[in-house]
Amino acid sequence: MSLQRSLDFFAAIRRACLLLAFALVCVPAQASQTAVEVVQQTTDGLLADLKANKQLYKQNPSAFYGALDRILGPVVDLEGLSKGVMTVRYSRAATPEQMKRFEESFKISLMRFYGNALLEYDNQEIRVLPAGGKQEPGREAVNMEIKDGKGTVYPLSYTMVELDGSWRMRNVIINGINIGKLFRDQFAQSMKDHGNDLDKVIDTWAETVSKAKQATKEPA
Repeated sequence: MSLQRSLDFFAAIRRACLLLAFALVCVPAQASQTAVEVVQQTTDGLLADLKANKQLYKQNPSAFYGALDRILGPVVDLEGLSKGVMTVRYSRAATPEQMKRFEESFKISLMRFYGNALLEYDNQEIRVLPAGGKQEPGREAVNMEIKDGKGTVYPLSYTMVELDGSWRMRNVIINGINIGKLFRDQFAQSMKDHGNDLDKVIDTWAETVSKAKQATKEPA
């Protein structure tokens, strides 16, 4: 993977983590609510919590990561996301113990990415769009728009799936960039870098994502 491609990947992931976290923080709603209602509710809950505790979170990021884990954990389809990132090619050869370890490592990386991105929030305008078009039963796309301080509008589309009576997030597309696919590409690259040693890829996944975060802070 070239340096420029890697930096582009890392920058896209970092932007998406900020926007994704805005939409998906709350106790999971019952399926009697629409996916759009769930996203709207979570957005409102997140912004209220962040407004009340931002200074505390800035002083103690570790506490923020823990809070996000408790709040985001029930909302994100971690198992579905992890299998999607690993892909069938690798997940079908993984043991249950390996899958569990990767889910945990993947969760840690997400919480840290989301936490750092959220602390950069500065009253951006967020709008959840009404549902539109035909939706597949048990699977819906929820669209949002985020306007930054310069007036630039970022369109997002969240893939929400109904699991055990709750709507959960499985993927996000921002400005046409499929974040699930980007993480899959990163996993495949890590497998190549580690000689297809799945255990090494799992053990270093959080470190890989941490380096990605640091890379986005390099000179533009």
